[in-house]
Amino acid sequence: MEKIRLGISSCLLGSNVRYDGGHQLDRFLRDTLGPYVDYVPVCPEVEMGLPIPRPTLRLVGEPDAQRLVFSNSGEDVTERMTDWARKRLVELEQEGLCGFVFKSRSPSSGMARVKLYDRNGIPNKNGVGLFAGMFMAHFPLLPVEEDGRLHDPKLRENFIESIFTFQRWRRLQAAGPAAGPLVAFHASHKYLLMSHQVDLARQMGKLVARAGELPAIELFEEYQQMLMKTVRTLTSVAKHINVLHHLLGYFKKNLDADEKQEMLELIEQYRHGQVPINIPITLINHFVRKYRPPYLEEQYYLHPHPMELHLRTGR
Repeated sequence: MEKIRLGISSCLLGSNVRYDGGHQLDRFLRDTLGPYVDYVPVCPEVEMGLPIPRPTLRLVGEPDAQRLVFSNSGEDVTERMTDWARKRLVELEQEGLCGFVFKSRSPSSGMARVKLYDRNGIPNKNGVGLFAGMFMAHFPLLPVEEDGRLHDPKLRENFIESIFTFQRWRRLQAAGPAAGPLVAFHASHKYLLMSHQVDLARQMGKLVARAGELPAIELFEEYQQMLMKTVRTLTSVAKHINVLHHLLGYFKKNLDADEKQEMLELIEQYRHGQVPINIPITLINHFVRKYRPPYLEEQYYLHPHPMELHLRTGR
């Protein structure tokens, strides 16, 4: 399987680049997700020329006018960081990234809730790491997360599902904008999209239905915007149940009374938190293998990412 190109803060892979000469190795990212990913490591502070070890940095000022300074001396390195970041972002355009994992709480790489010190030296959590903020503005469609948030199973699953979806989208784009492949892409992602946002999934379906009316480039750009907005929306119990009932409808001529009842009971058990979502999905996959409905065999909802990542174990 083609590996996903994923940007990452270097310290999360075990590189000794932090201010104290240490690292922040994340074993899930390196060992579990790693076999499916080609990482592109980035350490803003080292790459801009700061030594290891080095004095600590902090963000000061207001959220819309942050400055990056050394904590003790107050020396301002904002321009130095932003000049380096502009060049690095241009380089990263060539990497074909499908997402980025940032180091939480870092004044250069934290996505959100980074300590920002006001004029009185009092910290709040309204800061955004300088490089992370520039990255997200430069690549607004790319899935991004930070290591701390990835400890939340729901956020982890959503991020990984997003990067695998974006990888498939990049493959479609690489073949050139054409209506037929877009229609097939949307058809195979229909229930995955519905599990995130039903209304947006319907809007995307209506957009694809106009494939013959719109210029292909315009069609692809609009679809991409909606695709990434949809997959960034968290799934929910209600949305999963809606999808499961839709899928069950494909077997109304196949299932006997006991098989249908078993599926309905699992859906209710999932509704009440008695089993995780992967249990009813496993049974649906069993029915797909047994009865071979062509449309469902193509649905990424049923296999959005490798089973070895041990996702979908919650609600």
